[in-house]
Amino acid sequence: MSRSRPARADAARNREKLVAAGAQVFGDRGLDAPLEEVARRAGVSIGTLYNHFRARQDLLDAIFPVRLAELDRLAAQALDDPDPWTGFAGFVEGIVALQAQDRGLNDVLARRFPLASELSEACDRGFAHLARIVERAKGSGRLRSDFEVTDIVPLMWAMSQIIRESGGAEPPVWRRFLALFLDGLRADAARPLPVPALSPDQMAELMGGR
Repeated sequence: MSRSRPARADAARNREKLVAAGAQVFGDRGLDAPLEEVARRAGVSIGTLYNHFRARQDLLDAIFPVRLAELDRLAAQALDDPDPWTGFAGFVEGIVALQAQDRGLNDVLARRFPLASELSEACDRGFAHLARIVERAKGSGRLRSDFEVTDIVPLMWAMSQIIRESGGAEPPVWRRFLALFLDGLRADAARPLPVPALSPDQMAELMGGR
């Protein structure tokens, strides 16, 4: 028994190092970063990485649900805001700011890779928050009535690409384009749209394809 405890402790330490290294590598380079780089930065072999995480998605599941918990805080802040429009705009800006801070999280929110179970659940919870925030903003008469929750997904794809292409440009390019987008969502600026919003089933099919 005494001989197995050090082995278990070593395994736990290696897992912690891999999770920390993965967060750094994916944050710097995105979700397609080589797993060999994660192992190297953690100071372990690639075999050790695969002993703990059989697939890339398993490692992502160990890293990003905790980071996506920030969506819960942003949602609570938005719903507590006495101005529903300000709450909505702040929530959307908060999501895009998360994308800009972490390339891995940018890929997660843009669904650039297939998501493992816990990670997918965390994203789904964020969309449930958004649905409440959108309905509240619509009810105030400030958000255009034809905006749908599914409309946020193409926005995140667009912002993801702007963030990837503009890198660390100062001032942040994404802030200008997000402000232009949000201004177009104000009810007093609304004009009839040429096509309807994607249905939840259509959006699920598109996201599944990604």
